[in-house]
Amino acid sequence: MAAAAELTLLEKSLGLSKGNKYSAQGERQIPVLQTNSGPSLTGLTTIAAHLVKQANKEHLLGSSAEEKAVVQQWLEFRVTRVDGQSSKDDIRTVLKDLNSYLEDKVYLTGYNFTLADILLYYGLHRFIVDLTVQEKEKYLNVSRWFCHIQHYPGIRQHLSSVVFIKNRLYTSSH
Repeated sequence: MAAAAELTLLEKSLGLSKGNKYSAQGERQIPVLQTNSGPSLTGLTTIAAHLVKQANKEHLLGSSAEEKAVVQQWLEFRVTRVDGQSSKDDIRTVLKDLNSYLEDKVYLTGYNFTLADILLYYGLHRFIVDLTVQEKEKYLNVSRWFCHIQHYPGIRQHLSSVVFIKNRLYTSSH
């Protein structure tokens, strides 16, 4: 999904109705937002943080200094490790790392839903939607987190819902 499309989804989920116009620059199609008052903003995470502040939802950027740093860390992870990945092996490595990290967490910062969860969800959607049932089971913590985020009000919007099997049926041979 193009960054401009993600930013438009983010705007809607934040309740912003302006409908900013985004352009893209360079080979990697880095998003650019021309603001009404001042210089243009460049980069997915920079623009996303700006939108969060515009919507007066700063809690999505973290509530403590440590949580803000963790949000920033995962926004960097999204841009450096997820964006631009195309090979199955690269994505498996990302999912394996994320799966380990999420073992004892509900959200990326622990117990608070943040911008990092939203943008990582958008960034991983195209990969998660193509996983087999076995792969989803292999990355159980990622699957749990992803399923939780896609059901968070206003986040998924028009993106396809990813189905996760919750119950296994075993046949007993008594």
